Amino acid sequence: MAKIAVILVRGMINVKPDIRKTVKLLNLSKKNTCIVLSDTEQNKGMVKKVKDYVTYGPLDAETEKLLLEKRGKDKEATVFQLAPPVKGFGRKGIKKPFNVGGGLGDRKEHINELIKRMI
Repeated sequence: MAKIAVILVRGMINVKPDIRKTVKLLNLSKKNTCIVLSDTEQNKGMVKKVKDYVTYGPLDAETEKLLLEKRGKDKEATVFQLAPPVKGFGRKGIKKPFNVGGGLGDRKEHINELIKRMI
């Protein structure tokens, strides 16, 4: 089954309560926390709701294996605490969407490059 990697990019200060609750349900507790979700409609809906605070994309097998080796405390881990990325999230910062050069929203396959820079 396909998997999605979701990384919390922004903090939760002055955020609407429904978005804060969704982030909590996704088990994202701190900035630079990564979770691996199965690619279901429910998960896609939750990620879409918090797209202005996270970056996400499809996770490939190689990157998932690397995450488990370097940051996984056990073999069934789905939550990983990562370091800030080398060379940053995007040239326009963490307040703009990825498609205009920022660090938020859907990165598609570029999420794997970001995770490798954060491990």
